Amino acid sequence: MPALARQLRWYIAIRLVAIGSVLLLFFLLQLADTRQPTELSELGTPTTALSTSDPSAQLQPIAPGESTSPYGFLYIIAALTFAATLIYLALLRLLPDHYQLQAYIQFFGDLLLITALVYQVGGISSPFSMLYLIVIAVAATILRRRAGVAVATAAYVLYASLLLSIHFHAIPLPVFPGDEASIWRLTYNLAVHLFGFYAVALLTSYLAHNIARAEQELEAKKEDLADLQVVHRDVIESISSGLVTADLEGVIKSVNRAGTEILRKGEADLVGAPIWFSGLFSAERWSELANASGQSGKVRSEVELTYGGTAGYVGFSISHLADADGVQRGYILIFQDLTRWRRLQEEMQVKDRMAAVGELAAGLAHEIGNPLAAISGSVQMLSANFPGESSQRRLLEILLKESQRLDRTIKGFLRFAKPRELSASEFDIGRLLTENFELLKNSGEVSERHRLSLDLEPTSSILIADADQVSQIFWNLARNALRAMPEGGDLRISGRSGGGAYRLRFADTGRGMSPEQRANLFHPFRSFFDGGTGIGMAIVYRIVQEHRGQVSVESRPGEGATISVELPLSPPDPTAAELAVVEATP
Repeated sequence: MPALARQLRWYIAIRLVAIGSVLLLFFLLQLADTRQPTELSELGTPTTALSTSDPSAQLQPIAPGESTSPYGFLYIIAALTFAATLIYLALLRLLPDHYQLQAYIQFFGDLLLITALVYQVGGISSPFSMLYLIVIAVAATILRRRAGVAVATAAYVLYASLLLSIHFHAIPLPVFPGDEASIWRLTYNLAVHLFGFYAVALLTSYLAHNIARAEQELEAKKEDLADLQVVHRDVIESISSGLVTADLEGVIKSVNRAGTEILRKGEADLVGAPIWFSGLFSAERWSELANASGQSGKVRSEVELTYGGTAGYVGFSISHLADADGVQRGYILIFQDLTRWRRLQEEMQVKDRMAAVGELAAGLAHEIGNPLAAISGSVQMLSANFPGESSQRRLLEILLKESQRLDRTIKGFLRFAKPRELSASEFDIGRLLTENFELLKNSGEVSERHRLSLDLEPTSSILIADADQVSQIFWNLARNALRAMPEGGDLRISGRSGGGAYRLRFADTGRGMSPEQRANLFHPFRSFFDGGTGIGMAIVYRIVQEHRGQVSVESRPGEGATISVELPLSPPDPTAAELAVVEATP
């Protein structure tokens, strides 16, 4: 609906309220008049006094059949007003495209009704002449200056014509006559109303224009503010870091989308809750951090979280939230998911250590291997000179056994330091895992207290890799899991193919690992079992890296361990990889 149509409807409603108020007032006056005792003439006939210019006028008898109430004309004006209102409402429906014409019709119709009311009630003394100002103000507000001046002119013409006609007795006196007006009072009244009508028209149009301009500016600022709020919301929602704002009491006031994703909690659950409900710290820790941020302005920390049994790392910083005057209004908590970064960091540390240890192992294997071979040969020759079960022969056998164990350890170092060249070929990894699993079940490392299961989906899947090295991954991880369950337990081995990779998973119910053990699992010479060399898991890590795969560990003390290996179904083109590195180099 156009704005002018809404304004006209409001104008109609205000008109009805105004005429209803006038009717109620005069109705109450009429009730008061009917309850007063009627004055009687000397002949006992009811009389009424008409106020005329003759101060000696006496009470005149009321003719038989004449109404004793002079208010009837007011009801006629009210009826005309209600009838005009119905016409105006009909015009709104019949002429939907001519609202300005309808406005002028309503204005001039109201001027005529006000003129009739002024004539009936007091003439020059009528207080209802002030109603002209309402119509003029409405016209100047709705249709601006030109309409206000036009309506003011029409109102003045009607009012001046009425007063002049009454003064020169061109029309009868009003039903409610006022005082006889002198020519000076008539001139003064006409001058005041002339000034008042045009002053109201011009002033109201000026104020309406300023108000309209202010409304337009306010609307433009609202649109700019809305756009700014949208941009601000989009920026906050688009950043990859979690952002939480809280008041001075630590109650969360807002959280962005990244924050809900990192914390794994809904916005409805976080907003209004204490900030320690985020799980990043306890209430006591929050008090310490808040105090520390007040001293240094900002405080940073990291925390380890667990999502559905999976460990993750979150780094966060706390700073003050201040208003434009620099007064603190709350706190800002910014946090990031550092899990991937920490794992990459750990992988880089493992690679650096493995590179250094590989060089050391190669040198030691070379320096020890030859003397050890000579020692082993000499021991074998000496043992032949001590027949039977002599103590010397038993000592030589122990020496030979230990030298052989040392030889195996050195060969393991050599395999770690200088693995054989990758020989990739196409094979069925499902079949390979099934064969190795059957051998594992029948090996002496599995006791009756161990329960093994194999779950492959699909049961057959083609993989391009080094089959011998994949078998080595299987045996190293399986044996490691069995050694973690000396009292027995469950070992679940599963294989899944999809997304361009094959995922091999070993889950045991053994003793688990501490965070320190988990961090050092793939470091060489870090064995967590008696008699271990700490080379097996390092070799697994190196094989996976050579196949450009990934290996991850999930474990907690007493809750077992899950080691996952992801191998690409086909090895990437090394030439393309090298080319990509060259192109990315500035």
